[in-house]
Amino acid sequence: MVLHVKDVETDDLVRRLASERGIGITEAIKEAVQEALQSDRERQSRREADSLEERLKPLLDRLDRLPRTGLRADKAFFDELWGEAAD
Repeated sequence: MVLHVKDVETDDLVRRLASERGIGITEAIKEAVQEALQSDRERQSRREADSLEERLKPLLDRLDRLPRTGLRADKAFFDELWGEAAD
């Protein structure tokens, strides 16, 4: 199987990684991809471990800092916004 890299920067990075680790180019690519996939899995696991409350906290804190208008966002409010008369 052939993997052709047309990007000079990518080629340089792979060669540098291979040189620094004392391994071949193929092994450098393999290790880099394995490490990236492992990092993605760990990041996903951390996200899944966070509760919904923890993930929403920054948004809820931001909303709490907004000024209160005293208006109720009920059906009548939205009907008025859309120009629909209340029956």
